[in-house]
Amino acid sequence: MNKLGTFAAAVLLACLASRPAFAEPAAHDGARIAWMHDDTAAFARAKEEHRFVLLYLEAVWCHWCHVMDEKTYGNAVVAGLVNAHYVPLRIDQDLRPDLSNRYKDYGWPATIIFAVDGSELAKRQGYVPADEFAELLQAIVKNPVPETAAHVATKTAAPTGTLSAAARDELIKRHHDSYDATLGGLTTTQKFLDRDSVEYALIAGQRGDADETAMARKTLDAARALFDPAWGGVYQYSTHSDWQHPHYEKLATVQAQYLRIYALGYSALHADEDRSAVLSIRRYLDAFLKSPDGAFYVSQDADLKPGEHSGDYFALDDAERRARGVPRVDTHVYALQNGQIAEALATWAEVGGDADALAESRRAAEWMLAHRALPGGGFRHDEKDAAGPYLGDTLAMGRAFLALYRASAERVWLERASAAADFIEKNFRTTPAGYVSARSNGPIASLPQIEENIALARYANLLSRYTGKAEQHATAQHAMRYLADPAVALASLTEPGVLIADAEIAVEPLHLTVVGAKSDARAAELFAGVQRAFAPYKRIEWWDRSEGPLPNPDVAYPPIKQPAAFVCTDRRCSLPILDAGRIAEFLVPETGAASR
Repeated sequence: MNKLGTFAAAVLLACLASRPAFAEPAAHDGARIAWMHDDTAAFARAKEEHRFVLLYLEAVWCHWCHVMDEKTYGNAVVAGLVNAHYVPLRIDQDLRPDLSNRYKDYGWPATIIFAVDGSELAKRQGYVPADEFAELLQAIVKNPVPETAAHVATKTAAPTGTLSAAARDELIKRHHDSYDATLGGLTTTQKFLDRDSVEYALIAGQRGDADETAMARKTLDAARALFDPAWGGVYQYSTHSDWQHPHYEKLATVQAQYLRIYALGYSALHADEDRSAVLSIRRYLDAFLKSPDGAFYVSQDADLKPGEHSGDYFALDDAERRARGVPRVDTHVYALQNGQIAEALATWAEVGGDADALAESRRAAEWMLAHRALPGGGFRHDEKDAAGPYLGDTLAMGRAFLALYRASAERVWLERASAAADFIEKNFRTTPAGYVSARSNGPIASLPQIEENIALARYANLLSRYTGKAEQHATAQHAMRYLADPAVALASLTEPGVLIADAEIAVEPLHLTVVGAKSDARAAELFAGVQRAFAPYKRIEWWDRSEGPLPNPDVAYPPIKQPAAFVCTDRRCSLPILDAGRIAEFLVPETGAASR
């Protein structure tokens, strides 16, 4: 028996003493399946009654098994087909290490359909929706031969939520039409790295779309022309429809956006060039925009002398520049830009394992809490604001707090992210949909902005998965209703961020949990392993039982005696994983079966 099988057997012994009695899933629409639990008896019955055997391998702690129970096996059509043509065999994989080991690569639930002689006719990974499952059951009855070319990798379609099909199709078309296939980036006069376009391409690439991966790679490579070779950091943009005519100002917001996207690029594509880009931005932030107490300034001028073009100056090396002077740094410290940088640093700490980046992110966030916090979880922009509060400041800080929780597993950051979301809901909600940029009683009305509502929809939705709070998910949906309006979604050249937000709201995030003491080096190694997994939409948690239940204890993990990682995708859950290297193996893009 291999190491994983040995562990499964150990889990069995622990579970037998503590698990509740087995309960059949609830019936829906009058449907009920009379499950058997003995494989020998099930095959004997199948032979006698000329039926197929449907094996449902579950894990009692598995989220997607619960969904399969309710949505699929609780469906009247599915139950009718099973009862008419199959012997339903339900086995907890913890009780049968032999079966668990045989099908462990499938994750849970696993579905295997057998002929009476024990030969496999069909296999499915994870959760299968009722309509798809009914088609499979009917196809086997009609043509009971083993599937050929099964488990061939396919592109996985993005999930869909609020957007209409027409708007979604148009946004996807614009995403492709706006891409500059020759130079990378968008087909615009000003060249810059559009963060949502690249992130969408990285996500689509991980679902199996090689063209999207190539688009992301080309843009990430091309945008490095905007990096300052002497001081690091990123210039704002380039004119002349190419990457060779930069405007030399360096904005904190731009540094944050590029840092986060190159961190995601490194996580997805594992290219040293992307890691170098991250380190270049960090070097610049530390040298020029970081205050002595750990907060970040807002910008650095493009010109050494106001009004004089500085192309010749920025062609110099570090020593030659400093001999002539240094362009002015605007030393205002705003919550918006500090939240953006703190989020980007925490993202890099998560995917790159950079402890110094985590410390810098934490320090900036703590400075904001000490100097910019408002009662109720919000943030002002500056030390004193003439108006406001502004959505962007609290939103940026809330996203930073959530990123810090993912990077550190320190629950205080999740509590602060939740408080920020509550402040946003109380102060910026508008009717009939969306959130305005400022709370203002002045003569000029504040209106919703698309970029802020994209960021809010994604943040509030992911936060709700961590906390289990329905009101935070409602915030995400309210923002998404604004974005789903075609007059909003289709108002610009391309808005792939709307597609990302819509897809995320429709499904559960990739869920990665480490169970083990935070003082245990093996648990720490597993936590680093789940952090490295590429998925901008993921829920990472580290459950040290001494800290009490997780904030949203929606999965009942089995009792274990050594640290383990548990991985749930949008359809299946893993066995307990003991080796951090096995995490990536489980997350290899899932495969689908070919047509019968």
